[in-house]
Amino acid sequence: IAGFSKLGSRGTSDAFKIEAIYLCGITATPPSREINKTALGATESVKWHYAQSSEECISSLRNDGWICLAVEQTSLSEKLGVYRIAPDKKYAVVLGNEVHGVEQNVIDLCDGSLEITQYGTKHSLNISVCTGIVLWEFFQVLKR
Repeated sequence: IAGFSKLGSRGTSDAFKIEAIYLCGITATPPSREINKTALGATESVKWHYAQSSEECISSLRNDGWICLAVEQTSLSEKLGVYRIAPDKKYAVVLGNEVHGVEQNVIDLCDGSLEITQYGTKHSLNISVCTGIVLWEFFQVLKR
């Protein structure tokens, strides 16, 4: 879960001024040799938090006024680029498991879901590519 607000992989999060990364469930957390190898120092510039479950994390974020959006193809998902990002709001973008995506119970807790339009025969992107695309879209609106 990456948190965005007007104020505020980790290297990509640093590049686009992400306020914080929320790590949930069974996942590596800093300090970790694997994370340090790919983050290239961004572990020092992007805050991170850990929650036992995505549900716990989303509930906490929503209680603090964040709009939580799952990045997943659903019957109700809005197209990234069409979704109206409000510059005065705080957003948390929920990214799922590399293979299984965002679980339905997590999608149900979110305020909505976003989908990246894809034109090929496959409708799946690597999680790091997906993250970069979504962060860039939000950054374009929130950097102003």
